[in-house]
Amino acid sequence: MKQPNVLFLITDQQQAVTVDPASPCQTPNLDGLSAEGVRFTRAYTVNAICSPTRASLYTGMLPHTHGMVDCTHTVEDYRARFREGLTLWSQRLEQAGYRTAHFGKWHVERSNRLDEFGFAEYEPPRSAAFNEYHKSLGLPPQSKRFVKKHLVKQPGYRDCQLYGVIDGPPEETNEYYLYSRGIEFLRDAAQDGSRPWCLTVSTTAPHDPYFAMKEYYDRYSPSDIEPPQSFNDDLRDKPNIYRRMQDVWREMSWENFAEATACYYAICTLIDEQIGRILNVLEELGQMDETIIVFMSDHGDFMGAHRLMMKGVPAFEEGYKIPFIVRWPAEGLQGAVCDEPMSVVDVAPTLLEMTGAEPIENCEGRSLVPFLKGQRPNNWETEAFAEFHGQRFFFTQRIVWGERYKYVFNGFDYDELYDLKDDPYELRNLANDSAYRKIRDELAAQMWKRIHETGDGNMFNSHYGTLRFAPVGPDTGI
Repeated sequence: MKQPNVLFLITDQQQAVTVDPASPCQTPNLDGLSAEGVRFTRAYTVNAICSPTRASLYTGMLPHTHGMVDCTHTVEDYRARFREGLTLWSQRLEQAGYRTAHFGKWHVERSNRLDEFGFAEYEPPRSAAFNEYHKSLGLPPQSKRFVKKHLVKQPGYRDCQLYGVIDGPPEETNEYYLYSRGIEFLRDAAQDGSRPWCLTVSTTAPHDPYFAMKEYYDRYSPSDIEPPQSFNDDLRDKPNIYRRMQDVWREMSWENFAEATACYYAICTLIDEQIGRILNVLEELGQMDETIIVFMSDHGDFMGAHRLMMKGVPAFEEGYKIPFIVRWPAEGLQGAVCDEPMSVVDVAPTLLEMTGAEPIENCEGRSLVPFLKGQRPNNWETEAFAEFHGQRFFFTQRIVWGERYKYVFNGFDYDELYDLKDDPYELRNLANDSAYRKIRDELAAQMWKRIHETGDGNMFNSHYGTLRFAPVGPDTGI
């Protein structure tokens, strides 16, 4: 049987709701992909920031296992050191005979030598080649073409240009360029035809700052954008650091949030059009039915939920839930929706099983192949799990999603418990409600079980007197 090609498309910081059918965000090409595949509505990242998540995506392992607990470019090496000897799914595909390429953001480890991690061809974002390409367009600097922008000012901090609108063609964007490089690869691989290929196109967008091209921004009206249901949450029953983070945006009006959201949606629409370009070429080359297509993001963005922006310590759904769509010709369902909680660590075993490549030893994820075929294994445990290590300021968190409830262990403040069925916007923290104590303790025990299973010794060796403030202790997970 011929091995399928793999087209892996990943964005940075894209909310899951942007690909929901009822979303005001315009993504017709992703809608079409969903109609031909499976859309996972409860796909969760393992961490709220880039490098920990991306390393987990490629290894199928949690951050404490692979060592990237913070972003590659922000901390000293001891805080973000990718452990030697780990295997990535890209290496398994290369070993299986695939021609491999990666264009765009990496952020898995510090060397940026992707050829050592299974990608024979690669180019980072904002490369020298892109800069030359950009110059060839003969456009004045973008800084001179902003028709709208918003600065957040605070004493002693550099001004934060949160969002803006640029007058210019889509061809000048890094997203257009990266997808063009991907298209070049597809055409060359089709001419070769001697072996299957795996292409990853990874955009930094729609990550902040939210700089949108005017052509796309004009497709949205900020006045028509409704505030998130949680916009007026005063966070009174949440950890204190959440309120401190909310204070950063205290001078912004809803109109500012709405303009930022319009910019964000506009960027997502730009990316969607690039996805349409590459899918059209795949169709033109006659390879749509021979290619597995995966679309996802590394983590989400609050985008006004709980009056927050970007991502970080708050463990809300907008930051942790990600878009995840898989199209598997001949084998997978078409137009299906899966509501089962799944994790970024599940991507590696799933891809390797779909392609018939050798699995990764000691993988901490689970293959989603049964769900892609409309089946549910009898022994499947409904759960997703995440761990946060602090983003420079070292805030320890562990998060467990069950079928209905979500528990957040906060090593720096009181915990959180949410009923995602009756309270999907997480307005009421139930962690200290005696009526929900049994549910909280059961999820805490599930957290400790996962911690034991994955060898997170920093957590399960926490019997010292000053560390004994979880609702139940680590021995409940044995």
